[in-house]
Amino acid sequence: MQFRTLGKTGFSISEISLGTWQVGGKWGDPFSHENADHILNAAADAGINFIDTADVYGDGESEKAVGRLVRSRSERIYVATKCGRRLQPHVNEAYQPAALRKFVDDSLRNMGLETLDLIQLHCPPTEAYYRPELFDVFDRLKDEGKIQNLGVSVEKVEEALKAIEYPNVTTVQIIFNLFRQRPAELFFTEAKRRNIGVIVRVPLASGLLTGKFDQNTTFSQDDHRTFNRQGDAFDKGETFSGVDYETGLAAVNELKTVFPNGLAVDALRWILTFDAVSCVIPGASKPEHLIANIQAADRPAPSPEQMAAVKKIYDERIKTPVHYLW
Repeated sequence: MQFRTLGKTGFSISEISLGTWQVGGKWGDPFSHENADHILNAAADAGINFIDTADVYGDGESEKAVGRLVRSRSERIYVATKCGRRLQPHVNEAYQPAALRKFVDDSLRNMGLETLDLIQLHCPPTEAYYRPELFDVFDRLKDEGKIQNLGVSVEKVEEALKAIEYPNVTTVQIIFNLFRQRPAELFFTEAKRRNIGVIVRVPLASGLLTGKFDQNTTFSQDDHRTFNRQGDAFDKGETFSGVDYETGLAAVNELKTVFPNGLAVDALRWILTFDAVSCVIPGASKPEHLIANIQAADRPAPSPEQMAAVKKIYDERIKTPVHYLW
């Protein structure tokens, strides 16, 4: 496993880390702590030392599983969680310092920890990034020892650029993959200049970049890949990175010829070629997925010819409908 520094936090973290949106099982299934324990311990055994979760994953059950892992292992495992998505309705006006304080306390209780290595605002509405009082409250929480660092998880590059203007923001979690390349422009430049840790989420575009889907693939009714393709439940960019499914399949077929030795692993390795990236957090609903993802750390970097081919496919198929929206 290779390690990179997570920006201003100073944490040395595994460049392939773990996102826990699906750690309790497949999307829509009841949360399985047995499954979560298998995956989380397999991650630690493989050298992963950075785990990303959120208070809404499994309605708090994911945080409980992650906390159990941290308390049971001797290795230093860094924990990042997120808050804000419990607000109903999830609107700017609902974001208030008192609510954020409560979410931090709830996460500490869920995980059985005395402090959070990293707390992240969980994709708040764009207007919230223009409210300094929401960021100031985390300075008080740090003074109280409840958190060590503040970060944000964003939908849009605009939000990322605004967030890193706040001195206490140390990390940004952002969607970046073969189908979502805009962050590599201005945002990565600014993140490096300000020493911001960059955590890459949705690296395989909701599984589309595994190359395992086709026109006949179906998803359960409770799976966001069924009900959120048009953004009916939350930001459309969370599902297949905002790419139309048929368009994505056509692009994947081309990408398979560029990366014939396993698209998923090479898609993760492509992300790691960008030195602004601190880590990538693919999810896993079974240990086999985790082991496959870890192989990316040892994969050779894409050749200049492969990088050029990726750019051509992106420019011709993806850029117009996706690039300027997020």
